[in-house]
Amino acid sequence: MVGLFKENTRIAIDSIKSQVLRTALTVLIIMIGITFLVGILTLTKALENNIFGNFASMGANTFSISRYDFSGQINRNNVEQKVNPIISYPQAKAFKDKYDFPSTSTSLSFTAASAIEVKYQGEKTDPEISILGVDENFCPNKGLEVVKGRNFNSFDITNNNYVCILGSDFEKGLFKDKNPLDRIISIRGAKFKVIGVLKEKGSTFGNSQDLRVLIPTQIARSIFSAPNINYDLNIKVNNEALLDEAVNDAIVTMRLIRKLNPIQKEDFGISRSDDLIQTLGSNLAVINLVAVIIGAITVFGSTIALMNIMLVSVSERTREIGIRKSLGAKRSTIAWQFFTETFIISQIGGFLGILFGIILGTVIALFAGFSFVVPWLAMFAAFITTLIVTIISGLYPAIKASKLDPVEALRYE
Repeated sequence: MVGLFKENTRIAIDSIKSQVLRTALTVLIIMIGITFLVGILTLTKALENNIFGNFASMGANTFSISRYDFSGQINRNNVEQKVNPIISYPQAKAFKDKYDFPSTSTSLSFTAASAIEVKYQGEKTDPEISILGVDENFCPNKGLEVVKGRNFNSFDITNNNYVCILGSDFEKGLFKDKNPLDRIISIRGAKFKVIGVLKEKGSTFGNSQDLRVLIPTQIARSIFSAPNINYDLNIKVNNEALLDEAVNDAIVTMRLIRKLNPIQKEDFGISRSDDLIQTLGSNLAVINLVAVIIGAITVFGSTIALMNIMLVSVSERTREIGIRKSLGAKRSTIAWQFFTETFIISQIGGFLGILFGIILGTVIALFAGFSFVVPWLAMFAAFITTLIVTIISGLYPAIKASKLDPVEALRYE
């Protein structure tokens, strides 16, 4: 059996070499289908790990109050978007003071500025830094870990201390791998003492989460004054079983602060971390399904192309088949010969498709700021796909070749 397989493989390779252009075009078609399938699955897996990782770090017991409901916007299905008023500082501060649900902590924050330059001694960053005004609860409520130094405390926030926490990129960028703790940086002329460094978070949709500076809320308000600043509230519930009650109580509190009457709908958004994870999971599942459909259509074309080349090969080698049969070759031997040839062509296309698919998905993921993920599922799907292509496109030509009458085959010109 092993000897027969080796002989069929040798004959298949010789046949492929004699029809290089035709075989190359068929391999290219298979490769393109597998490349898109593996590439999209690789990209979506990287996207899934990146986004899910960010939300998982926050835990399933957090929710936020913002101007709009992010999860609602994901699935709004072209519904007309209602323009909500901003959450002003007095409203955000009033919520934090009034909301006293048991076992919860509330964080008040806002994006003070973006594209800001930060200086340290004679060095300065590119104007790409985001400045966030936060309080002592921001880091634990958002799932941010301070790996060096410490987090803000209530004394820092109450007394408006000029202290800051940096994203991880500052350590290897602005400080040239020196320890940034207790050093003084300058933001728009204001001097801040570095008290902490955040754990690396990577990028989301090309926006680096490690190029930001956290400073106390009131200090940020005094330096970056602008009209219509929108504030965010993040609430962490220590007892996950009380999450639903905590959300309902937060809605009632915010409605009172916004002075909404009983028949008015909320003009603010409530985003629960568990709902966002479920919503994103559903959307990623749709993307994966689309990827599979696109790959299936392309692979269908590959199957037709490969079957066509094998049928042509059977017609061109009719006399060869007749000679082999007249010398005693069995029908199964002839069938396996052509099936082996189909298998080799499809596997070459599949291997190249997996290789280029991983490269394509990885390159796009890196440009988007996602970390590389080994696409085991994509590779398994590609292997199964090429196996199906082999069976479908190789079976009929192989059977046709094995059924040729040796006498008629020898007469073929």
